[in-house]
Amino acid sequence: MKKDFKNILLIYPEYLKTFWSFEYVMKILGRKAAYPPLGLLTIASMLPKHWNKKLIDTNTDKLNNSDIAWADYVFVSGMIVQKESALKIIERVKQANKPVVAGGPLFATGNVGASLVDHLFLGEAENILNDFIKDVEQNTLKKIYQGADFPDITSTPVPDWKLVNIFSYHSMCLQ
Repeated sequence: MKKDFKNILLIYPEYLKTFWSFEYVMKILGRKAAYPPLGLLTIASMLPKHWNKKLIDTNTDKLNNSDIAWADYVFVSGMIVQKESALKIIERVKQANKPVVAGGPLFATGNVGASLVDHLFLGEAENILNDFIKDVEQNTLKKIYQGADFPDITSTPVPDWKLVNIFSYHSMCLQ
């Protein structure tokens, strides 16, 4: 019997111990990270409702091998300052023979090559994700998904906040 749902693991790489990690301030404030991974939370809300979703922010939680084993697809997104962590995550996921779907500034700027991932999102996910979902369902996946325009922000769904502990974060972002 064909499985009509997918297990999607969304992973946010760790910030290096730099200005962006706010490491010492977070300890004083009793928080684990400054901001939640808004992009991945928004992507999660755009995925089919019957797909299972799990988000691991490696700034707040540990990524376990069991998380990777559970996944049918692993989404990774981040900024250039997260490159080192992102590369380690991609290596772990590839060792587990799971497909990596990547997007965000780190990947769009060419700082991490397309050869390291299975599926690359270039541009805003709001303009790309529906094509990817359709291709998953039809088993016709492409290497690169590219969106040309900026999305209509009024049609972007609310992030899937239930995937994170909001009390781990100092501040909340707005899109």
